[in-house]
Order: sequence, then structure tokens, then C-alpha cells
Amino acid sequence: MSIHEFPSSHARRVKPFWTLDPSIVYLNHGSFGACPRVVLEAQSRLRERMESEPVRFFIREFESLQDQAAAALAQLIGANPNDIASVPNATAGVNTVLRSLHFAPGDEVITTNHAYNACRNALDFAAVSAGARVIVAQVPFPIASPDEVVEAVLSQTSPRTRLVLVDHITSQTGLIFPVERLVAELDRRGIDTLVDGAHAPGMVPLNLDKLGAAYYTGNCHKWMCAPKGAAFLHVRPDRQGLIRPLSISHGANSPRKDRSRFQLEFGWTGTSDPTPFLVLPESIQFLSSLLPGGKKELAEHNRMMALAGRHMLCEALECEPPAPESMIGSLAAIPLPDAKEQTPSSPLLLDVLQDHLFFKNNIEVPVIPFPAPPRRLLRISAQIYNDADDYRALTQALRAYLTQTLSSSILSDR
Repeated sequence: MSIHEFPSSHARRVKPFWTLDPSIVYLNHGSFGACPRVVLEAQSRLRERMESEPVRFFIREFESLQDQAAAALAQLIGANPNDIASVPNATAGVNTVLRSLHFAPGDEVITTNHAYNACRNALDFAAVSAGARVIVAQVPFPIASPDEVVEAVLSQTSPRTRLVLVDHITSQTGLIFPVERLVAELDRRGIDTLVDGAHAPGMVPLNLDKLGAAYYTGNCHKWMCAPKGAAFLHVRPDRQGLIRPLSISHGANSPRKDRSRFQLEFGWTGTSDPTPFLVLPESIQFLSSLLPGGKKELAEHNRMMALAGRHMLCEALECEPPAPESMIGSLAAIPLPDAKEQTPSSPLLLDVLQDHLFFKNNIEVPVIPFPAPPRRLLRISAQIYNDADDYRALTQALRAYLTQTLSSSILSDR
């Protein structure tokens, strides 16, 4: 479907549901999400309840509220709520697993060149500390087929492979990896998989029980539109005895018999604000209400918008789509001409073009170094509050910037 065929009525209707700055063309839902007003209001009410009598809230009410939120999440992701732990973000989920497994000298752990930098750092830290070896499977981009992901990962396995860390949906390149095939084949080889599903909940259908990965972690603040600080770690029952929370707290020596050790340890890791996770039922209900077909129709709408926006950008840049449509969800990345300069202004913002689009054109969209500078990608997001005009504005601003940059480069070379 052409982006011109998308009605803007959905975006006009739902934009007031978010608190996003109306002066900004916001095409970066994927980085931090955006929490709707109704969910923020529910969180505010819950915070007021917590602060009105903290002892009552934490000691008498919290566990029940946590169980309700876990049950709602479990239904969405196809899991048993007893196998779900609340964590603040997917990076914490990855760290939790890696810090629990205690690799040995000679062990090998595999990831891909598309791994999220924070999680790659966690993997390096855990492996190097134990004398284990990190092997990076090279998945091409542009990519022709999911088969290339499977072949790249499986070709690196050996009898020494202890674990594979793989993204469900890659952050930099916005690709849906074939995790079902990978988990099944790795399991046949006796290798556990840790799936970094940071972007998956709310973007693609999930059935974690059917997937069968030993470990799966996902964010709820991105495509589920929950408040920041809501994420989960799902651990297969036969692996729960191996995994301990990053903060060992009261559950470690609890005499209770009504809950598993996994639940007791992760259920309380110290005082914090638990409201982001506790309002998951509200965020799930909100997403379900936006379109007649509920969350399924919303995900498909966003996917079609991402594909149409990608098509518009590829036409403007005169390039072919770098990945098949089957590997695209609500994110899409397009290669850009190499950067001429790099002026890092924060650990998360690396390219002058991103600042240019924001300060000169009021467009928020990430420009990502991949696979390494000066190579870079532009990654668009598609959420229901976006419409064709957003991608049109980006295309025009990008074309003007690149034309100006090219002209300046030609003049400087004379």
C-alpha cells in the first residue's frame, strides 16, 4: 500500500491521547516509547495510593497488584505468569541472566553483529570475567532472507557453545529475526537461547510457552506504551533454579511455600517505584481500544505504515529496500551516505544529522552508526499517531540536507 493511501484520520483522532509535543514530528517511538495520558493518569492514581500509606501498599497490597499485572501480561505474551519476573528494562533482563550463569574458561557464547550495544557490553563483561569467548555471527545488512540469520548463527556453534544471545527485533536495523527457527535448532543442539525481545511486545505476536526459549526478556515501555521502567524476564521453569535477581533481597531466605523461589526472589528486590509494571493492565486495555480489531489490527496498521514510509524514503534516496517485507514490523532502517564528521553529544546520540533534523526541521528520528562509523542508518518508527505527512516532512528535510552536504563537499574539493 502506498503511503498516500493511508488516511490521516487515525493519527488526528489519537494524537490527543498522547502528551507528545505537537510541534515535533515524532518518528522515534522505538527508542523510548511514548506513554498515553490515560496510562499516566492511572499511574499517578496508583502513586497517590502508594504514598498515602506506604506500609499498607507495599506490605498488604503490592503482591496482589503485581500478580494482576503479571496475569495480564502473561495473557498477552503467551506465558504462565509464574514464569515472569518484573525487571526495569530489557537490558536489566539480559544482565540478570548473564550474571547468573557463571561461564567457565573455554565456554563460547554467540551473538550477532546486530546486537544492541548495551547487551553486547554485558555479554563481553560476563564472558571476559569468566575467561569465556564471545563469538559474533555476521548477519548481512542489506539482507535478502531470514535464512541468512539462521545460517550465520548456526555456523558459529560448536560443542563449547554455552549460550546464544539473539535479538527478536534488532534495534539498529529494525529487523525481525527468525527466533522460532533459531531457538528450535539451537535446542536440538543442546544450546540455550537468551532472546533480547526489547521491541517485540506489542509489535509482533508472542507465545513464549510455544517458543520455548530458555530466557526471554522484553520491554513494555516501547510498543506496549507502558511507563518507563516496565519490562519482564521470562525464564523457562527448568532454568529458574539458575537465575537470581541482580539485587539479592528478602526472598533469598523466605520460609514461604506458597510461591516458587523464582517468584519470591524476583517479587521483591528492594524499595522502588513499582507503578510502571502495575499499570500494565491499563496500557494493554488502551492499545486494545484504538482500532476495531484491537492489538492485532494496531500492529498491522503500524507495520504497513512503516513499510510505506520506507518506500517513500527509498524512492527519495534512490536505493532498494535493504530487507524483505517479511522481516519488517513497526521499525524500518534505510542506509544513508557515510557521515563526514562525528560529534558525539551523549552515549545515545552520535550523528550530527539527527541534531540537524531536530533543531532545523523539528523532526525526531534516530541516525544510527551501523555497522560502524562512518557507515550509518536512518531508522523510522511507525505508531498510530504518525501519518503520511510525518514521513513526507522527513523525506523533504533529508533530501535538502543531503543535497546541501553534497554541494558543500564538491565545493570544498575544488
